[in-house]
Amino acid sequence: MIELSLQKKLLFDTVEAALELVLDIDHGSITTLYGKSGAGKTSLLKMIAGLMTPEKGNITINGKIWYDSTKGINLPPQKREVGFVFQDYALFPNMTVKENLLFAQDKTGDSKRIRQLIDIIELGDLQHRRPGLLSGGQQQRVALARALVRKPQVLMLDEPLSALDYDMRQKLQQYIIQVHREYDLTTLLISHDISEILKMSDKMLIIDNGKQIAYGDSKEIFTRKNISAKFQFSGEVMSIEKQDFLYIVTILIGRDLVKVAVEGSDLENISVGDQVLVASKAFNPIIRKIR
Repeated sequence: MIELSLQKKLLFDTVEAALELVLDIDHGSITTLYGKSGAGKTSLLKMIAGLMTPEKGNITINGKIWYDSTKGINLPPQKREVGFVFQDYALFPNMTVKENLLFAQDKTGDSKRIRQLIDIIELGDLQHRRPGLLSGGQQQRVALARALVRKPQVLMLDEPLSALDYDMRQKLQQYIIQVHREYDLTTLLISHDISEILKMSDKMLIIDNGKQIAYGDSKEIFTRKNISAKFQFSGEVMSIEKQDFLYIVTILIGRDLVKVAVEGSDLENISVGDQVLVASKAFNPIIRKIR
């Protein structure tokens, strides 16, 4: 479990304000941090990782204190069991894939962990190449593997997939979910992609100007209703056409167009361009606007 109580003065849109968060995050969960750019999401990850120091508060991970302002405890980044993946990969260009992973190991690490990560993230055919010969998606897979070399308790992902195309994002999402489960991690993800959040997250935290706006189940927060259904997907409304007593809503899901037949009452406050969540319950489609 991650237990946080943090205070830190930051600049939000050139205005100084205090980041103030009190939060408990369940062990083994994937939690997405959501909010506008500059809201304090990356600063929160940096404080957990020890790359930024709060002015007051505490950080406790699985019962171990990483930071406590009243007790004078502030573990350095190298002693915090964190794996960090950035959007820009940050790989060493003069090293091969395998050498990048080996370099990330501490002195007590063994090669078995490296081999396991190469197998799980399917880097076998790439391990002797340098980053300059890899695609963006391949480099991000290497960055993900490298973040896991030291057996972190917490995996932190700062918009790692935002620069990738749709197909590669889908593939990388599966890799992240797989290693999250395989290594029993607690994962914190920064993302603005609503489909990605709904697919990957157990919980989400909405932050605005350093303050917690909402925290809970991502589907419930986005729709403000708890939907239990056999299948769910999200997308953008491309068109709404009336046919007899029903409306045909065309929704863009990734690169595919899906048509959903709904009653007029289901389209209240929904218009072309909106992001929506669609579910099927007792063979009837449910459509909800995402906030």
